[in-house]
Amino acid sequence: MGIDPGLTRMGMGVVEGDVGRPLRLVDVNVIRTSSTLSTPERLVTIEKGVDAWIEEHAPDAVAIERVFARSDVSTVMGTAQASGIAMVCAARRGIPVAMHTPSEVKAAVSGNGRADKAQVGAMVTRILRLDAMPKPADAADSLALAITHIWRGGAQARIDAAVAAAGRRTR
Repeated sequence: MGIDPGLTRMGMGVVEGDVGRPLRLVDVNVIRTSSTLSTPERLVTIEKGVDAWIEEHAPDAVAIERVFARSDVSTVMGTAQASGIAMVCAARRGIPVAMHTPSEVKAAVSGNGRADKAQVGAMVTRILRLDAMPKPADAADSLALAITHIWRGGAQARIDAAVAAAGRRTR
């Protein structure tokens, strides 16, 4: 499950598949919150939405876009708060959480770490063999995160496990 965090729009996408095999879209959606609500109320809405999706789709892992610094501190804070809610929802169920940077996701799906949203959306459409590009961009980005995690996350988890095992043997 990929999550593109945001306080106003939280993209969530579920993709099924393995490295070297065609991937399949399971579901995609965006949780929306109104700016007229208080931040705590918005975070409760996000928590309920993420919890419902995790309950419905029972993902093996949750991949979340790593928050990066932008010029607008309030945007960064809201995104970080939404990201934290998603992490808690997954961790509460014992689901592994992976964080991927925007450039890592862009490079994984398009081959270019500086790809724009249209390029990422086009590649997600092609990779998942969809008839149309998922909209809004938050939806496409969540699917790109899920794709990235399938392609890169599994390998990274095996590397981390091997390093941890080697560390235990040398102590």
